[in-house]
Amino acid sequence: MRNFADLTEREVLAVAIASEEEDSRIYMSFAEDLAERYPDSAKLFEEMAEEEKRHRHMLLEMYEQRFGPNLPPIRREDVKGFLRRRPIWLTKNLSLDTIRKEVETMEFQAQRFYAKAAENAKDVNVRRLLGDLAEIEKGHEHLAAKLTGEILKPDVRAEEDKTRRRMFVLQYVQPGLAGLMDGSVSTLAPLFAAAFATHQNWQTFLVGLAASIGAGISMGFAEALSDDGSLTGRGSPWLRGTTCGAMTTVGGLGHTIPYLVPDSWPNAFWVATAIACIVVFFELWAIAFIRARYMDTPFLQAVFQIVLGGVIVLGVGILIGAA
Repeated sequence: MRNFADLTEREVLAVAIASEEEDSRIYMSFAEDLAERYPDSAKLFEEMAEEEKRHRHMLLEMYEQRFGPNLPPIRREDVKGFLRRRPIWLTKNLSLDTIRKEVETMEFQAQRFYAKAAENAKDVNVRRLLGDLAEIEKGHEHLAAKLTGEILKPDVRAEEDKTRRRMFVLQYVQPGLAGLMDGSVSTLAPLFAAAFATHQNWQTFLVGLAASIGAGISMGFAEALSDDGSLTGRGSPWLRGTTCGAMTTVGGLGHTIPYLVPDSWPNAFWVATAIACIVVFFELWAIAFIRARYMDTPFLQAVFQIVLGGVIVLGVGILIGAA
C-alpha cells in the first residue's frame, strides 16, 4: 500500500475522482432506501448525490487540464490509512438516525482528505480546488447533522461536544475495544489449556502472562501500522497502538492474575480457576456493554457475539488441556 504523503498530485486527483463517484452512488442508495418512509430526506440525499457528481466533474476538468484524459489505476483502498466506506448501504430499511451518523462520518472524512490534500498540493489551481472542496464537504457534514426528522438548531457547544465524542470513539474506544476483545478472548484457550494440562497455578500464570504481553505487543504494532490517522481522523497511530496494546494486555491479565493463588493453598487450582471464570464472565459482559454503548451494536447481538464466542474459546482451551 502507498503512503498518502508519497502520492503525486495526479494520483491524489485520481483517488478523489473515484471517491466522489462512489460517494454519489452511496447517497443514491440511501435515497432509494428512504424514498417511501422519508421522502423529504430522500430528496436531500438525491441532491447530495448530485453535488458529489458535480465535485467529480470539477476534479475531472482539473485533471484533464493538468494531466490529460487517462486516469492512473489507483484506488483509495491502495492508500495506507485512507478513508474507507463501510458497506452499510447494502442493508435495507436502516433507521434515519443510523444513516445520518454514517453520512456525518463520510463527510467528516472527505473534508479531512481534501484539507490534507490541499496542504500538500504544489499547483495553485489544484490547491484552490481542493481547499474549496474541503469547505463544501464541511458544510455537508453540518447539513447531514440535521437529518433527524425535525429541524435542529445546534449551538457551537453542541457541535463541539459531538465532535469531541466522535474523536473519542475513533481514537480511544475503537482501538481499546479491539484490544480488550482480543486480549480477553484469544488468551482464554492457551491459559485454560495450560491450567487443565498442568493443574499448577504458577505455570498457568506464566503462560497467561506471556500470552497477554505477547498479544498486547502484537496488537499494538498492528493498530499503529494500520493507519497513520492523517485522513481518517483517528489520531496518532502510536497513541492508538498504545491504547490497543495496553487494553489487549489488560484483557488477558484479568483472568491470568487469579492463578497467583499459591499452590500450597487447599484446592488452590480449583479456587484460582473459579475466580478466573468469574472474571471472564464480567469481562465478556463488559465488552458487550461497550459495543452496545459506543459502536451502535444492539445489546443482545453484542452479547451473542462476544459471550458465545468467549465461551466457545474457553471450552476449546479446557478440552485441549484436559486431553
